[in-house]
Amino acid sequence: MTILLQREDATLEIVDDHVLTIRGEADFDSAGPLARAGRHWLADQGAETEVSFDLTEVRIASSAVLSVLLVWVRSVQKHSLRLQRVSLSPPLQRLMDITELAPLLPAKETTCSELADSSR
Repeated sequence: MTILLQREDATLEIVDDHVLTIRGEADFDSAGPLARAGRHWLADQGAETEVSFDLTEVRIASSAVLSVLLVWVRSVQKHSLRLQRVSLSPPLQRLMDITELAPLLPAKETTCSELADSSR
């Protein structure tokens, strides 16, 4: 595990060498730094590298988090990476459903964490 960004409200880590992972309350205050740190990491990956995004531990669903996700998707496309999987927390999955943004995720698999759902 490599920590790319650690804030009081949110942490951005690389897990298993290819999974960009947000933990905590990613909100409007942390969205810019999270997007930048993830974008820089993605830019350093070689073309055709498989990457995944794990947002199962994001406790608050907001449009700010969706913006971070879309910035990362653009970086994946810009650097010719392959987005393998996007894992969402239940609040984020509901927000994706409401906004109908899921089709913009070019991942082979988009899932919702059932474990996080049981904590409601």
